[in-house]
Amino acid sequence: MGKRNTGRKLAMQTLYQTEVRKADIETVLDVFMEKAAYLETTKEWSCFLARNTFAKKEELDKIIAQYAIDWDLDRINPLDKSLLRLALYELKYTDTPLCVVLDEVIEIAKKYSTQDSAKFINGILGKYISD
Repeated sequence: MGKRNTGRKLAMQTLYQTEVRKADIETVLDVFMEKAAYLETTKEWSCFLARNTFAKKEELDKIIAQYAIDWDLDRINPLDKSLLRLALYELKYTDTPLCVVLDEVIEIAKKYSTQDSAKFINGILGKYISD
């Protein structure tokens, strides 16, 4: 498994924890990174994604609300919301290829979220990309 893939998973876990605990990103990152036995480059990528995604949370939530037709933001599974924020941040603000972001977020959703999450996330991201 690549450093960036693992970093995305760590970032997703961090964002999820901030969502469910209503905690500050730095507090959650301190706990995660203290216990994380990963390469420094993986930790750096993870922290970069988590911090910057969290900082753009309001902007990213507006995009999610725009494309999640008939879905109130509060109804979206916190893990799916974290993955959507992460993917949208990466699509908007990094030079990571579109297909890499989509493939990896969908695979993470299949592994860690509900049975329908991958389809739901793919649908929202697909609408966003096509606009």
